[in-house]
Amino acid sequence: MNLIIETERLLLRELLLSDADAMFKMDSNPNVHKYLWNKPTETIEETQKIIEFVRNQYIQNNIGRFAMISKETNEFIGWAGLKFNTETLNGKTNFYDIGYRLDEPFWEKGYASEASFAWMNYGFNTMKIKTMTASAQAGNVASNRILQKIGLLLTEQYTEDGILWNWYELENKNT
Repeated sequence: MNLIIETERLLLRELLLSDADAMFKMDSNPNVHKYLWNKPTETIEETQKIIEFVRNQYIQNNIGRFAMISKETNEFIGWAGLKFNTETLNGKTNFYDIGYRLDEPFWEKGYASEASFAWMNYGFNTMKIKTMTASAQAGNVASNRILQKIGLLLTEQYTEDGILWNWYELENKNT
């Protein structure tokens, strides 16, 4: 994909295998995975496989998660983007969701919201997605706050592996 989305502080570009070291640093941090089933990445090879999986989504679905690069430092600080889900989640399949993950030093600086606003704009105005979705563990206060800040509405809750999740949706008013 040759897509690059630019915000005030971020470049959002496709994930590359050269991002593996920085992504592994982020995903091996147990704090980053507190609300992701507490399963931090254990090997760099695991991270490389994840990047390859995401790159395949670019080909299959023409969208996926993108690297978040700080314009100020040119460093990988996390990822954000849209994903077309073909697996069943909360009883739903074939839907677009918005997601993000940041390395811990970049939490609480507004990067996830900034990237998510850009992706919402792209998804609704360029891709003409009818409904944007997202989910977050009910106990993840920060992530739930971000999803509400970008305009998604809590529509239901569901349980997966004994964990309560919030399900969010927003209809595209331009379609």
